[in-house]
Amino acid sequence: QVQLVESGGGLVQPGGSLRLSCVASGFTLNEYAIGWFRQAPGKEREGVSCISSSGSSTYYTNSVKGRFTISRDNAKNTVYLQMNSLKPEDTAVYYCATRGRRDCYTIVPRQYDNWGQGTQVTVSS
Repeated sequence: QVQLVESGGGLVQPGGSLRLSCVASGFTLNEYAIGWFRQAPGKEREGVSCISSSGSSTYYTNSVKGRFTISRDNAKNTVYLQMNSLKPEDTAVYYCATRGRRDCYTIVPRQYDNWGQGTQVTVSS
C-alpha cells in the first residue's frame, strides 16, 4: 500500500529546533519531487518547501528562508525538514506530499498527489 508518514513534531519553545521526517513505503520516493506544507487553525494550507527528486534543487517560501532546510536520503526513502529558530507563527500541522514530476519550482497544494497524515508542531513559551 502506498503510504507517506510524517514524524518528529512536538512542542518546542520559540527559538528552538525540530527535525521532521517523511518516510515513504509502497513506491520509490526517489522518482518524485517532495513538498512540505503546513496548515494552522483557521488558515489555508500553505507550501513551505520542496525538493527535486535528486535533491539537486530546493525551494522555500519567504517566511522560512534561512531557518528551514529540506533534504532527502533516497537510500532510506526519507525526506527531512530541519526547522531552526522556530517562531510561534510556525505552529501548524505539517504535511509531506509527492508531486508527479521530478522537479519542483512551485509549492502549491493542488499540484501534489499523495499526502501523509500530518504531524503537529507547536511553538510556545
